[in-house]
Amino acid sequence: MRKGTQTKQNITKQAVAVASQMGLDNLTIGTLAKSVGMSKSGLFSHFSSKEALQLHVLQDSKERFIQRAILPAIKQARGIPRIKILFKKWLEWDKDEDMPGGCVFLAAIPEFDDRPGPIRDFLANNQKEWFDFIAGAAKIAVVEGQFRKDLDPKQFAYEVFGIFLGYHHISRLLQDPQADHRLNKAFEELLERSQ
Repeated sequence: MRKGTQTKQNITKQAVAVASQMGLDNLTIGTLAKSVGMSKSGLFSHFSSKEALQLHVLQDSKERFIQRAILPAIKQARGIPRIKILFKKWLEWDKDEDMPGGCVFLAAIPEFDDRPGPIRDFLANNQKEWFDFIAGAAKIAVVEGQFRKDLDPKQFAYEVFGIFLGYHHISRLLQDPQADHRLNKAFEELLERSQ
């Protein structure tokens, strides 16, 4: 691996950590330069603007999420086994040590959900793809006869999102020691209601 590529990977890893803890909007070339011990001009040679840096962090995180959650799930049997792995991998993602503040997407969404521009567009498209993927997995479970025929896959995806977002806030903000138990109970009950 070339030195420049390795350097950019190290910078990206630190940028993701900063964004997950301090928010994507607080991730600037200046704050990152301090964090990685580089000059602003040195970082500017890798990222031409704050927005370019933020988009790079989001794109890198999306690619890592695909590798860590989507691809392992696709290797599972269709239907409920795939949905269970998706959910498990999503939880592992939220607890990833490279993101000490939790999922970088969930940290960025409240900052950018009402601000038009490329960051919001990326976040919205990414979340829509993820939502559609879960709904698609539920639809396959219906086709496979594992979920009831009248199940609304989009409603199922909505409820999965609701369960996970509730967990994220209760676990991180409220630091409820029962958060993992409540998450798993809610998810298992959703699976049972869907069959």
